[in-house]
Amino acid sequence: MTGMRIILVGPPGAGKGTQAPNIQMKYGIAHLATGDMLRSQVARGTDLGKEAKQIMDQGGLVSDDIVAGMIRDEFLNNTACKNGFILDGFPRTVVQAEKLDELLKDLKLELNAVLELQVDDELLVRRITGRLVHPASGRSYHTEFNPPKVPMKDDVTGEPLVQRSDDNADALRKRLVTYHSQTTPVVDYFKKENKWHRIEAAQKPEEVWQQILEVLEKSS
Repeated sequence: MTGMRIILVGPPGAGKGTQAPNIQMKYGIAHLATGDMLRSQVARGTDLGKEAKQIMDQGGLVSDDIVAGMIRDEFLNNTACKNGFILDGFPRTVVQAEKLDELLKDLKLELNAVLELQVDDELLVRRITGRLVHPASGRSYHTEFNPPKVPMKDDVTGEPLVQRSDDNADALRKRLVTYHSQTTPVVDYFKKENKWHRIEAAQKPEEVWQQILEVLEKSS
């Protein structure tokens, strides 16, 4: 396998969903989001999927070993990974970071970069709590940054827009506390390896993209 191997880190609303497709398209690499991979393993009825489903059905958290096994499966069997990958949602803990290192070593691969999209928490609250969605198409708007032409109506169909139940300030602040407590040790782990790069993600998406490009051109 050749190509770019990247970890994308960032809190809810930092812009991972905007920038990951840009990176994927530019470098022709796989975008591996752990939630999507888990659903895929369960849907395909793999051994890992069956084990994960049993744990999730009981309300438990899927173990680091299962997640690492899933990543290994993708690296070996997903043809898109031959050009590289973006890991999104993994590793979430230092143990997972160590398992990823072991896996890459085993496959004789190296990470190019860990990109951390950083945004002030209060700006994230403003970004998230103003989000509006058209349920049928997934089109998204923002009351402050990208308002619809008619308040609370989809620009294309005129149908009502909704706010997701977890897009509220209290829920988001709880998610951010969890995010910081989990992510800070992982970021520190990669800083020791000189793989980590800070991306100022409070700027316009196109400016964030230019920053990412500059980092990746140096890391390739």
